[in-house]
Amino acid sequence: MNIKKYQFGFTLVEMAVVLVIVGLLLAAFLTPLSAQRDLRDYGETKVRLEQMREALYGYAMINGKLPCPTTTTNPADNVNYGHSDAACLITAAAGVLPWKDLGVHEVDAWGEPRSAAADPWAGYWIYRVDPAFATTFSLATTQTGNIDVEKADGTSQTIAGERAVAVVCTTGKNKIADGENATYEIANPVYQDDVLSPTFDDMCIWITRPALFNRMVSAGKLP
Repeated sequence: MNIKKYQFGFTLVEMAVVLVIVGLLLAAFLTPLSAQRDLRDYGETKVRLEQMREALYGYAMINGKLPCPTTTTNPADNVNYGHSDAACLITAAAGVLPWKDLGVHEVDAWGEPRSAAADPWAGYWIYRVDPAFATTFSLATTQTGNIDVEKADGTSQTIAGERAVAVVCTTGKNKIADGENATYEIANPVYQDDVLSPTFDDMCIWITRPALFNRMVSAGKLP
């Protein structure tokens, strides 16, 4: 009695079908995970921004002024890197948040700390301060920087005559300053904070003159 032996295997068509199914399953799992990761990173960065607002208030209470940006580029400069510049020049009133002086995170959820002077500042905090409030101020101090924060449609989120005295922004997941944040104005600077979208993923916090005075008075630091 002869018994025929058969060899069984997948055909190319069957293999193609299996690969398509596996690809669809991976896509179904990976997309939600990516979305969850983005939500986590934005949530974490938002918390860090709020911590910076409180840190700026605390710095003002201790020093009687807000810090200047840090413009030192060399991470090997342990004296100045990450610390407030000694004085805010008008052209240097915008720079990087002096994270060491404030005791906050060096970068946002997407950033990587720099290790060389030539490294990009991707993920570091954009910081702008009114020079009048980066020196010892009083209740009589008036604004000179006129920093405004707007939405994408141009709607101002600050009140005329009481603009922000300081603003901090993250460049978001794409690590690029979007919208109004992509430009630098020496006079009457405008920054943008709005609903996140595929073309705008920056987030900002800011401090107004009335809010700063209120915190200082409540803490007994003014008048």
